[in-house]
Amino acid sequence: MNVDGKQCRHRPGRIGGRVKGTSSTVSPLRAPSRGRPRAGGSPWTGRALICAFLLFALRDGVPRVFAFPGGPVPEVPFPLRPEVQVDSGGIYLHQVLSVPLSALPPRPIRLAAAPGLGQASTLSRAQLSAILARTAPDLAITNWAGAESVRVTRRTRLLQDDELRQLLAGTLQRDQVKDRGDLELRTSRPWTAVLVPDEPLQLTVLDLPATGVSANFIVRFELRAGPERFGPWQLILQARVMKDVLVARNAVRRGQSLQEAEFAVEKRDVLALREPLDEAVLKNPTLEIVEALTPGQVLLARSVRLRPVVLRGQMVDGLVRDGALQINMRVEVLADGLPGQLVRVRNPRTKREFYAKVQDEQTVLINL
Repeated sequence: MNVDGKQCRHRPGRIGGRVKGTSSTVSPLRAPSRGRPRAGGSPWTGRALICAFLLFALRDGVPRVFAFPGGPVPEVPFPLRPEVQVDSGGIYLHQVLSVPLSALPPRPIRLAAAPGLGQASTLSRAQLSAILARTAPDLAITNWAGAESVRVTRRTRLLQDDELRQLLAGTLQRDQVKDRGDLELRTSRPWTAVLVPDEPLQLTVLDLPATGVSANFIVRFELRAGPERFGPWQLILQARVMKDVLVARNAVRRGQSLQEAEFAVEKRDVLALREPLDEAVLKNPTLEIVEALTPGQVLLARSVRLRPVVLRGQMVDGLVRDGALQINMRVEVLADGLPGQLVRVRNPRTKREFYAKVQDEQTVLINL
């Protein structure tokens, strides 16, 4: 090779020489130095870089896992719990592993059905791997840790008397008593606590007397927890239905206006009462008492009625209409009547009786 008329020789493994028009020399290609860093270079090289990396990895006292490009990905172990308790929903992967939920897929992975109440099932590592191969092929766990197998049982508790009465009262209140009042129950015999799943229970009434809830009655029921049923059981119950009702403070006479009488609001057992009235009826000015009440007696629906606008023995105007013809006469009312009600009336001259429709306090319409 000629450069400026001079012969240049090429040495194997080295590139060098002079270039025309410049005084610089092309330096040979060398591997980076493994010794002390060059002057002016970055201080985060060599051992200093390794120390900084270790400090960052151990920050907050928690070791961290790093995957380097092109290097092998470290396998995080999945420790298996030796024993777990589940509900009727089934056995899930996050329940049998002692790892944070962030290390597992966001969707819960169901492994198997839950064992029956009082029973236990065992899942080995091999069984878990086979189940995951079917249910979650993308999640292949091979690096198991912890126990060799997991024993699965149900979460249970004892059903005591107080909780049972609350379940019975809630069901009978919704289906039988409804808005008649607040149901209170007592058991005639002590309830023996039974083992039930430790999860929300639903009570279903299987048999009830034809009369429904009464002061003393027998009920047959069962319990449900998810798809499972428990029972049936039978109990003798004593019931009360408590409600705010009107009670006479003083003696109330027949024919007295309801607003004129004095009543108090008290909570009473209305299970044996028929249509007790509450304080809402006091707002109706057209009601009157139809039977005498003693102090402390509950006001019932049969004890009041709408005040009639015409009374027995009262003389009113009777209208007889026949097309354009209209005849007025005075008649005697033979029974108390409300507006729109048919009552018997009598012509005092002829003593003839008719049926008339009450129009108002002074007028009735006679039907011939």
